[in-house]
Amino acid sequence: MKRVKDKVILVTGGAMGMGQSHSELLASQGAWVFVADVNQTQGQSAVDGIRKSGGKADFLKLDVTQEADWSAAMNQIVERAGRLDVLVNNAGILILKPVQDTSNQEWDRIFDVNVRSVFIGTRAAIPVMQKQGGGTIVNVSSIYGLVGAPGASAYEASKGAVRLFTKSCAVDLAPFNIRVNSVHPGVIETQMTKALLDDPAVRPLLLGPTLLKRPAQPIEVSQAVLFLSSDESSFVHGAELVVDGGYTAN
Repeated sequence: MKRVKDKVILVTGGAMGMGQSHSELLASQGAWVFVADVNQTQGQSAVDGIRKSGGKADFLKLDVTQEADWSAAMNQIVERAGRLDVLVNNAGILILKPVQDTSNQEWDRIFDVNVRSVFIGTRAAIPVMQKQGGGTIVNVSSIYGLVGAPGASAYEASKGAVRLFTKSCAVDLAPFNIRVNSVHPGVIETQMTKALLDDPAVRPLLLGPTLLKRPAQPIEVSQAVLFLSSDESSFVHGAELVVDGGYTAN
């Protein structure tokens, strides 16, 4: 049985990496997935792959930092699908610098992409979900929204903000039957991290205290997103689902 059959789901940053993995898994489980990204070439390629596998997907060009783009995306989804059941706020960027070397511009940029986008995206989705009687929002944070680590002050602050924004939204949106939860991945093997993980000197530093002694594959995080997007998690609200191989337990 398809776990998100007939649900309409928007995934931001869906063109590659974890976002592409989320999109592919959700579509394979019966959802109509709107793959949203600034990269139109990669985004359309991801959609084409989903369609070739028998899934249902469309591409939306979306700069998550722009309120006008969000309004246009919501209008297009409602026009095409009539509803939005799940919003997956996955888009994000990473800047690895200690606080003393982080510029104001870098701080502002990471908060625009990692935090402000989640805020304006959530706000844009609320009227649609209210009108249809409910919905689900999944915000992708990080283990670095839970614990400290060297050389990532702006990134950690942004992901910590997503964690508590999620909980605040859970309080505000419960009366409208809109569930809001966050996912906190550990070290994931993606195109962005592969070179670092392949370096024998860097790999143990990157994995840190990960108890399973390996990075996750994107699909392992996508399974958590799938659970929170499905009705199986109907009583999970305001929670943080940690997918880190034991990193934060050690």
